Amino acid sequence: MNNDMLKFIEKSPTAFHAVENVKAELKAMGFTELYEGLKWNIEKGKGYFVSRNNSSVIAFKVPECDFNGFMIAASHSDSPAFKIKENSELKDKFYTRLSVEKYGGMIDNTWLDRPLSIAGRVLVKSDNGVSTKLVDFKKPVAIIPNVAIHLNRKANEGNALNAAVDLLPVVATSKEDGKSFMATVAEKIGVSVEDILSSDLFLYNCEKGYEWGDFVSSPRLDDLQCVFSSLKAFGNSDAKYSMPVLAVFDNEEVGSSTKQGADSTFMSFVLKKLSFALGLNEADFADKIAKSFMLSCDNAHGVHPNHNEMTDSNHQCTLNGGVVIKYNANQSYCTDGVSSAILKRICENGGIPTQAYTNRADIRGGSTLGNIANTQLSMLSADIGLAQFAMHSSFETAGSKDTEYMVTLLEAFFASAIEVKADGEYEIL
Repeated sequence: MNNDMLKFIEKSPTAFHAVENVKAELKAMGFTELYEGLKWNIEKGKGYFVSRNNSSVIAFKVPECDFNGFMIAASHSDSPAFKIKENSELKDKFYTRLSVEKYGGMIDNTWLDRPLSIAGRVLVKSDNGVSTKLVDFKKPVAIIPNVAIHLNRKANEGNALNAAVDLLPVVATSKEDGKSFMATVAEKIGVSVEDILSSDLFLYNCEKGYEWGDFVSSPRLDDLQCVFSSLKAFGNSDAKYSMPVLAVFDNEEVGSSTKQGADSTFMSFVLKKLSFALGLNEADFADKIAKSFMLSCDNAHGVHPNHNEMTDSNHQCTLNGGVVIKYNANQSYCTDGVSSAILKRICENGGIPTQAYTNRADIRGGSTLGNIANTQLSMLSADIGLAQFAMHSSFETAGSKDTEYMVTLLEAFFASAIEVKADGEYEIL
């Protein structure tokens, strides 16, 4: 399973590629693609998916009979990276560099002295408009070099990096006859440079991931490990009492407030349009949402081998210790007592190991898409993930057993249904 996950991550250098790969897997499983703005003809017993912005996708399996609600596993397709600016080239008499800006909160120095490649999407002229082409150079084409210790004797004493000075990647020496960067991109996708209208291109760490001993290490484990696990479990799920839903959102790393993020209308639009296509009305839809449950699947902080003092002493999660249930009093994580209790019952029934995480009271942690998505479509929700080291590094490490734990949990989750007996009283089917 980890080998399959690492192959998926290698093929998914950007959110656009991750969603393209999810869509390809869904098509291979017999799912039908739907489109926003067109009529949906939904048949019971079949699976469908719809994407937005080429970087978010929602898929669902329609039960043969009536269903209680939606059982949703939501993850995100994006990871911290360097986005290449529109006017990309910086030339001097020595080198050609690229003008970039940081996307998301990254550990800056982990990007230094790494083999970096370039991938993303390019918008080109079509006969009567615009079309999208994905591009991936798939090999090292840039590097952000460190300053030698001989020239910076304080390099090991803590060195703040200036994003506009220290983190610009070099792609070539300066040559009069050298191609422009966008000409190279145009050649890669088989168009003339004059046909390129715009682009969303990113640098990415192109080192391959690998499994070793108790661990698995790779770029972009946060959050493609959860995307892969959710997709795997979703493919194995059986639409019986509830409707399984797979949601992969973009832009979690920058707050989710985009048209394709968890703070958008994307999920509410898809689930409403689906419900109406099945002949349900607004009241019916509200009843389904009341019996729905969303798991926000996003990796968690494993206790650090050299700095266990940075995590709460009663909530130190270990790699290979099972799926992490995340809690936060200020709702940076959406888990509450009710959602946690229901999730624990599902895990108990499946013999699935779990562990609890909350930040130290004096350390502010990150947030996830769960509480943000709930502002658009409110339902029972919990935040879960897999413990890892060095979150937001360009190369991360997780436990070799945990991917399978997540898949097993999500399979049990998709097979369950929630029946509301009263406010605070629920039955798990």
